[in-house]
Amino acid sequence: MSAIYILIGASLLVALGFLGAFLWAVKSNQYEDDYSPSVRMLFDNETKTKTKNHTITKS
Repeated sequence: MSAIYILIGASLLVALGFLGAFLWAVKSNQYEDDYSPSVRMLFDNETKTKTKNHTITKS
């Protein structure tokens, strides 16, 4: 029976951690721009050239 109390306590700590991370993301405006990511791939004009050891990105 004491294992159940430990598991409930651990699950509450994990849930509070996820809630805190979500609230932090909302406060730091992580969800403000929801349009750009969906069209970013349409405007990707970068070309990549491979050399022996490096990848060079040209804009």
